[in-house]
Amino acid sequence: MNIAEAAKSCHLSIDTIRFYEKSGMLPKLDRDKRGWRSFDAGALEWLSILERLRATGMPLKDMRRFAQLVFAKDTKSIKATRERLEILKRHQAVLLRRKAELKTCEKYLNMKIEIYEDELEKKS
Repeated sequence: MNIAEAAKSCHLSIDTIRFYEKSGMLPKLDRDKRGWRSFDAGALEWLSILERLRATGMPLKDMRRFAQLVFAKDTKSIKATRERLEILKRHQAVLLRRKAELKTCEKYLNMKIEIYEDELEKKS
């Protein structure tokens, strides 16, 4: 699969995929006889992982480090596994805080909507 097909499949832009590759966040990609990137199922899965991490707001620095640990030669080492787990747990804590903040904002919006709907109903 070429980069345009991979971009469409993973809902990413071609520029984003190129950025991820240049940043070392993708596995080594094979090239066809023209020198074009070739994306196999593993590369597509990794692009999906990166898309999900970015969608949750994970900083690029953490995404890079996570990818480095995944692609390292000692990827199965206890140290690498612990560090990957720590990156994910740290980000999970950020998401939980953000979720709580959003829940508070949602309650406020619901209250304001109810007030305005009641106001409009009284004027009708």
